[in-house]
Amino acid sequence: MRSAALAAGLVGVLALTACSGGSGDEDGSPSAPSTSTAPSAGTSSPAVTGASADIQGSWITTAGGRIVALVINGKQAGSFETGGAMCNGTAGAENGMQMIRLTCADGSKTRTTGTVDSVDGTTLKVTWSGKTGQETYTKAEGGKLPSGLPTALPR
Repeated sequence: MRSAALAAGLVGVLALTACSGGSGDEDGSPSAPSTSTAPSAGTSSPAVTGASADIQGSWITTAGGRIVALVINGKQAGSFETGGAMCNGTAGAENGMQMIRLTCADGSKTRTTGTVDSVDGTTLKVTWSGKTGQETYTKAEGGKLPSGLPTALPR
């Protein structure tokens, strides 16, 4: 029952992220995302461009019996773990690699810097710095959880 409630909550999060979009112009046309890659004056950070279209969207995995959602929208990224950390940050190209950089509200360091190893239409592989290592995510389409995730057993 508990995992069913968690899954239901996660579906709500996915539905909200799937519906979020640009505010658009007054004429109803969507606004174009910024593509500026110039770093701010006086910074030594690498220039970050938006994440590739291949990694955009909502991705799900399980880790330690918990569902982990990774959502990438333009340059923005977020990670949500059932019963755990909520993190936000950026996703984009840095030095020829697709990188994900997150900061977690609870100070967790589990998923803070990730490198995209590979991506296809349904699978995203990310290697996180630290003990998390590589995780394989499944694409969540239309705000729905992908098949194969654990569910509550009937009583």
